[in-house]
Order: sequence, then C-alpha cells, then structure tokens
Amino acid sequence: QVQLVESGGGLVQAGGSLRLSCAASGATFTYYHMGWFRQAPGKEREFVAAISWSAGVTYYTDSVKGRFTISRDIGKKTVYLQMNSLKPEDTAVYYCSARLNTSPKYHAWGQGTQVTVSS
Repeated sequence: QVQLVESGGGLVQAGGSLRLSCAASGATFTYYHMGWFRQAPGKEREFVAAISWSAGVTYYTDSVKGRFTISRDIGKKTVYLQMNSLKPEDTAVYYCSARLNTSPKYHAWGQGTQVTVSS
C-alpha cells in the first residue's frame, strides 16, 4: 500500500521560496508517476506538477512553469517541489500523489501541507 508523507510547507512572503518534500513508501515506484496537486480555499484541487519516477520526465501546469521544479531522489524515495518566486495566488494546501504509469488516475494521496504566501 502506497504511503505518502509531505513536509516543508509554511508561511513565506511573496517572492520567496519553499521546498516541499514527499516521502514515499509501500511500492516499487519504478512503475509510477508522482505528482503534486494543490487546493486553495473554495477552489477545486488542481494539478501542479508531475514526474515519471524511472525516466524523470517532468510536467507542469502553465501557471508554475519557470518558477517551480519537481524532482525525485530515487535512493531516498522522496519527491521534491522547489517553489521559487512565490505569489499570493500560490497559497493552498499542497498534496503529493502517485499513480501507476498504466493509469491516468492518481490513487494515492498524502495528507497535505499548507503553503501560505503573504503579499
């Protein structure tokens, strides 16, 4: 059973940086894509970024391209989201997620970590 534990959220001023971490366990992640999603108050959860575990291919939503970087450390089984040039509209609960390469649906989720960007 896949388990995901996020850390690294917090309060930061606009223009600042944060790095989120997601410790993964319970599977052979070679066959997975790992993703970050976020949910702001009153809004639906939205895709932020994803990475294929084995090849390291990355995907981003347009609003974070050039500011956020997703990466993974295979040995530590950890996925990172480096967030730079943060904006107040990046404020949300950020969730780590996982899906099998053969499925479009993310089926495993972490508990979420709060990111608050003040103006």
